[in-house]
Amino acid sequence: MPRLIGRALAGFLLVVSVGSAQTALTWEQVRERFRVNNPNLTAGRAGVEQSKAQEITAYLRPNPDVTATLDQLNPFTPNPYQPLANTLPLVSGSYLHEREHKRELRRDSAQGATAIAASTLEDQERTLLFNLRSAFVGILHAKEILKVAQDNLAYYDRVLAVNRTRRQAGDISEVDLGRLELQRVQYESDVQTADVSLRTAKIQLLGLLNDRTPIEQFDVNGKFEFSEQVTPLEEFRAAALDARPDLKAALQAVTKSKTDHQLAIANGSADPTFSVDFGRNPPIPVYFGASVTIPLRVFDRNQGEKLRTQLDIGRNQALVDADRAQVFSDVDSAYATIAGSIALLRPYRDKYLQQAAQVRDTISFAYQNGGASLLDFLSAQNDYRNIQLSYLNLVGSYLTAAGQMNLAVGKEVLP
Repeated sequence: MPRLIGRALAGFLLVVSVGSAQTALTWEQVRERFRVNNPNLTAGRAGVEQSKAQEITAYLRPNPDVTATLDQLNPFTPNPYQPLANTLPLVSGSYLHEREHKRELRRDSAQGATAIAASTLEDQERTLLFNLRSAFVGILHAKEILKVAQDNLAYYDRVLAVNRTRRQAGDISEVDLGRLELQRVQYESDVQTADVSLRTAKIQLLGLLNDRTPIEQFDVNGKFEFSEQVTPLEEFRAAALDARPDLKAALQAVTKSKTDHQLAIANGSADPTFSVDFGRNPPIPVYFGASVTIPLRVFDRNQGEKLRTQLDIGRNQALVDADRAQVFSDVDSAYATIAGSIALLRPYRDKYLQQAAQVRDTISFAYQNGGASLLDFLSAQNDYRNIQLSYLNLVGSYLTAAGQMNLAVGKEVLP
């Protein structure tokens, strides 16, 4: 009975541990979690909502004014029972009428500011997504390097086992065996370095996700490979001109500056204030009056704002040209990096990886049978290790360049 209870408890703990382990996340899942949980994006969305609230304020009408007056109060009247006998009550109201569509222009300017804030948020997300993708690729890269380092260590351990047998048989000297065992430190170091790199990449990605999942329970899954098919450069350029949020924000800034200039011209016009009043002035029981107050814009006609907003239009148009040139530069740089990575990756995939493996296996067999020197054996092992690491680093560079192209275009055009 106690044995059955122990088995049941062990099974329960196994189920709990398996259930608590987190499934490896794909890039799409990581991206969605990032958009929901990243505090920088949350703060940016709050900023857009604040800008929308300012649209309400900008479109509000002026408040009317109401004034109530009691005049000719006489507390020193000979008749103390009639202190209000000669009082003259007066009630007046006034309203400022805004001309030249000031209110509508303020609303349009505020809406332009909201559009710029939304585009700025998209641009912030674009940059953060590049950092997210780099961290995601970094995990895949570190996992591949760790796997290769573990495979190399396992292969070398098998070689050491054979050579220990040879030493016992007298085929090799104790010094040669010692040199072989000392070389194992390099492979152990590769495994530990790759493990640290993997943990560091996971920490970076979890930080971007604002996630507190333990590193041991967090993992991602994706393809660590390159594609030889690349879209023509002109298509990337056209897509970038349509999708880049920073360029869109610059164009929206030009539109807003034109609206602000129209508002500055409108603010230079005079706004009349209409007033009406009601009162009593014995023997007149009730009277009313009306008035219009028009400020004379003799000196202040808003000249400074008119000039500033006019200059701001030209400044923003120049910034659009600068942003457009930056778009082309970003796309061209990313395209050149991708093309260079593919050009290097092809010979590694088609020739160097297989050749390095064949040389390693051939030299290992020859050394174990006395047909190669120890130096040749160690050199072949090191060459194979370097070729593998170079290939994985090139694939990582390609995937990073693909992320750079997505950053340059403003949307995902490469997987």
